[in-house]
Amino acid sequence: MDPVEVAAVPDAGPVPAWQSKCPWGAPNTSAISCSLADVMSEQLAKELQLEEENAAFPEVPAVAEGPFITGENIDTSSDLMLAQMLQMEFDREYDAQLRREEKKINGDSKVSISFENYRKVHPYDSDSSEDEVDWQDTRHDPYRADKPTTTPRKGFIGKGKDITTKHDEVVCGRKNTARMENFAPEFQVGDGIGMDLKLSNQVFNALKQHAYSEERRSARLHEKKEHSTAEKAVDPKTRLLLYKMINSGMLETITGCISTGKESVVFHAYGGSSTTEDKMIPAECAIKVFKTTLNEFKNRDKYIKDDYRFKDRFSKLNPRKVIRMWAEKEMHNLTRMQNAGIPCPQVVILKKHVLVMSFIGQDQVPAPKLKDVTLSSEDMKKAYYQILHMMQQLYKECSLVHADLSEYNMLWHGGKVWLIDVSQSVEPTHPHGLEFLFRDCKNVSQFFQKAGVAEALNERELFNAVSGLRITADNEVDFQAEIEALEKMNEDHVQNHGKKLSMFSSDGDPPIYDE
Repeated sequence: MDPVEVAAVPDAGPVPAWQSKCPWGAPNTSAISCSLADVMSEQLAKELQLEEENAAFPEVPAVAEGPFITGENIDTSSDLMLAQMLQMEFDREYDAQLRREEKKINGDSKVSISFENYRKVHPYDSDSSEDEVDWQDTRHDPYRADKPTTTPRKGFIGKGKDITTKHDEVVCGRKNTARMENFAPEFQVGDGIGMDLKLSNQVFNALKQHAYSEERRSARLHEKKEHSTAEKAVDPKTRLLLYKMINSGMLETITGCISTGKESVVFHAYGGSSTTEDKMIPAECAIKVFKTTLNEFKNRDKYIKDDYRFKDRFSKLNPRKVIRMWAEKEMHNLTRMQNAGIPCPQVVILKKHVLVMSFIGQDQVPAPKLKDVTLSSEDMKKAYYQILHMMQQLYKECSLVHADLSEYNMLWHGGKVWLIDVSQSVEPTHPHGLEFLFRDCKNVSQFFQKAGVAEALNERELFNAVSGLRITADNEVDFQAEIEALEKMNEDHVQNHGKKLSMFSSDGDPPIYDE
């Protein structure tokens, strides 16, 4: 093939000066002579491509990163050498990960941890710069103040006039500052050593006592939160008891809280399909959960420690046992009242400090208390005589004194009065049984007299009508003095109910109102 002239431009003679200086003039082009075979050559195309790549991406000289540099003096064909190089690179990455973990965990904390023992590369082999050194990760912190030196066994240091004993004010102050680090972690003491703080013995002892008090208080708060019931709430153990009742089919569901008091929390629940001890579970139940803390009701012991039914089991040092006995006491009292025909909740089951009873009300709405209901004069008179009859039944047939009878513990449902909250009820043989009875009579008389019941007796007449005693006293002080005298006279016979009745015998039985 004949050679061909490519891009040849004929010579046009001299170019004018204005045209050579004009930016819009035609550029000078040089003739490139090559054959067609060179244009179609693949080798030429590769060379042109390499030139373009080199111009676009200039080659950057490699920088050595460690002691193992790839070069002519290193035999990279050795598997051992390659393995060592890879292992060194892996160790550096592992150490960098440890440093990041230390910074993440320590943060700005005064107490820091270090993974120095787990590092793979020795510190002098590390490629980290001086600015990246975290002194929190080292065992010896150069910025941390030294602890005060201890006094030798002889008790002093120095000679002559420069003697410093262990009782020196500065030495003792620094020692007390160092001892603050032994306080609980929750007690923030700050960096007193770094500031060369000197604490006197009086200040240190006060701080120490305060730290111990805070530690005990936090422990009590944690225990109270985990192991005690609060208002409208139950602890995990109580919640587990309720779950078991639902899983066994005794209860269908628990709807919510209906009442709270100083000693218990009452929930509403729907009864299940199972039966307990040949008893049908009511359609609606009331779950009374006794609070597992004595903070709100600390005088329970006077109602239970002198009751002969629980006297041998009473333990003032174990609050949970007292609470279980308190729940058991209410169950037994309700059973007595139910057997006597007194309107009261029916006991379903007792599990530790959880008492399940029948619900006094309808459709999740509890029956109103006697103090909240508005009754006509006839209904109020009827309620008074019914309460008088129930108090006589409690004393005579059930051998009980309510001990907290008032308009707050009487419900009005179905046209009659229902008695609730009998956990504190005691027997008349209790050393303070008659005092409790007189207090109940006083509450009942005052309420119905204010309600306008003309037939309502005063507290002294009501006490004689219920108890059958014939105490004649002109004023309340003398009346209570005679009651205390009777209780003291029968203190030796507190467990002998028959002897007490014979000593309290009257000329006739008290009048009993029967509907």
